[in-house]
Amino acid sequence: MLNEKNFSGIYVPTVTPFNSVMEVDWDSYNRYLEALLQNNIQGLVVNGTTGEAPTLSWEEVVALVKITKDHVRKSSKRIPIIVGTGTNCTSTSVKRTEIAGEIGADAVLVVTPYYNRPSQEGVLSHFRKVVEVGVPVIAYEVPSRTSIDLSSYTVQSILDMNGVIGLKDSTRNIDLISKIDKTKPILCGDDINFYSMLEKGASGGILASANIHTDLFLEVYRLFNQNQVESAKRVFDSLEPLIQRLFQESNPSPLKWVLAKQGILAHDTLRLPMCPISKELGKQLNNLLEDFTH
Repeated sequence: MLNEKNFSGIYVPTVTPFNSVMEVDWDSYNRYLEALLQNNIQGLVVNGTTGEAPTLSWEEVVALVKITKDHVRKSSKRIPIIVGTGTNCTSTSVKRTEIAGEIGADAVLVVTPYYNRPSQEGVLSHFRKVVEVGVPVIAYEVPSRTSIDLSSYTVQSILDMNGVIGLKDSTRNIDLISKIDKTKPILCGDDINFYSMLEKGASGGILASANIHTDLFLEVYRLFNQNQVESAKRVFDSLEPLIQRLFQESNPSPLKWVLAKQGILAHDTLRLPMCPISKELGKQLNNLLEDFTH
């Protein structure tokens, strides 16, 4: 099980490849994991936003977790697998967290309930129920997708709960991390702010962009932790144009396009309502990828 003492570094949220008939493309997923696990990442997140969680059945999630665990074991890496189990229904989140624990998740990622816009107290009650399951919980604050801004007091109250081991902060700025205690790990979830959040005390990042040039994101983290901050900033600055393009249109559409372009995925297919990227963004990404090879 993951705990607050070892929740740090670069965690990569996995994509879910689909074939032309919208079924999970298991061959591509196997190939993708083999490529990703060649890097010394600190962990994986299955069934997050990057994995198109809203369009996956829970049976598909269970299969994805099992295959991911198999690849991690074969790679001889001892890295944790975090599973996204948060929904806007507390009982469903509890049930999924129970199942995640049963299939060997090292922790679960629980997003702030979205759409139904609960009060701050409602959000706290939601997390209290989920932590009762006993699987380590990582809270996930992402106001751009939930339409709720949690107060720093609410976030701190969640972090103070026994069973919550850390926070994925995707608030698009550094205000929240500046206002709460760092007694538990806070990982950046808004890729463009990764370096700025490291400066404010973040313990790492859960970064969709780190699917591409994973080694460079690892280098940013390594250099920063070795107090080579100027070098870390230079490497991060080189990644900024890529990060910006990967989020120019909704994640994971640009990311899947790049992975397909690299031959790691057979298709850049997404399940509706997500759609492939525009031709213009494809041109921009292609130019960026060529720049990295020169």
